[in-house]
Amino acid sequence: MKPVIVVHGGAWAIPDELSNASIEGVKAAACAGFAVLKKGVSALDAVEAAVRALEDNPVFDSGHGAVQNTAGEVELDAMIMDGSTLASGAVSSVRNIANPVTLARAVMEQTDHSMLTDRGANLFAERVGLPTVPTDTLVTEAERRAWQSQKNYAAGVKELFNKQWVHDTVGAVALDSNGNVACATSTGGIRHKMVGRVGDSPIIGSGGYADNQSGAVSCTGHGESILKVTLARLILFHVEQGKAAPEAVEKALQYMGERVQGGGGAIAVCPSGEWAAKFTTERMAWACVDGEALHYGLNPREDFKETL
Repeated sequence: MKPVIVVHGGAWAIPDELSNASIEGVKAAACAGFAVLKKGVSALDAVEAAVRALEDNPVFDSGHGAVQNTAGEVELDAMIMDGSTLASGAVSSVRNIANPVTLARAVMEQTDHSMLTDRGANLFAERVGLPTVPTDTLVTEAERRAWQSQKNYAAGVKELFNKQWVHDTVGAVALDSNGNVACATSTGGIRHKMVGRVGDSPIIGSGGYADNQSGAVSCTGHGESILKVTLARLILFHVEQGKAAPEAVEKALQYMGERVQGGGGAIAVCPSGEWAAKFTTERMAWACVDGEALHYGLNPREDFKETL
């Protein structure tokens, strides 16, 4: 089985000032994840490695580079899922964890639960010895200025999808040489969100889903819209109905736009190795390594290719 990894850096109106950094960031993350796959390691390890690379990059809204809620605080969400067993782990509203995707994996592997939130998630992080950082180090100066200039959540949502300086979710999906798939999604949410708001990103079936029988998906976009249509699971439903991965993603995104007027994007990979990266927002930074080439894009219908 030829391994494949696909990553995204968020579907939104990425401004020209961030376009090059966003493209380079997703390319680097895809290569980091594929380096894991080349060693014959699991898809689960690959998506964690790729998302950690994105969380460590302040260009993206996850980990370092997170946006602030209405109180000026950072609240991070993440999930990870193993398609071979349907095991999953998720965390929400964590504050001082630079790599929430790794905490989500610890929830999956070291507890009897699927999701921990807020204080409980941070207490668990302390118990398992996950490194913490001062929360203010996760916020860039650009984010602090943007937070001050915006007045409320409604403005944050409007600007997210209308050519302004707001970030969105990151994620990865992978297929390993043993035919196993996995997904991971991580976010800092939307600027000026209410304290305690949780979007789609850590919710299994909405922000991501992985099943060896159909494929793996990671979603991005307006979280409340994605939650309403359980976007990740909807995409895999179309795959199960015989749709090719690109068509399945497009069909689900079209339904979300028509049904709840929501914009977003998604990446997917199937057990056959077929993959997709589609979006209905103005832009989405994405990259894929399929063993033969590095594919990437930012604008609609782009698919640039570099030989490995």
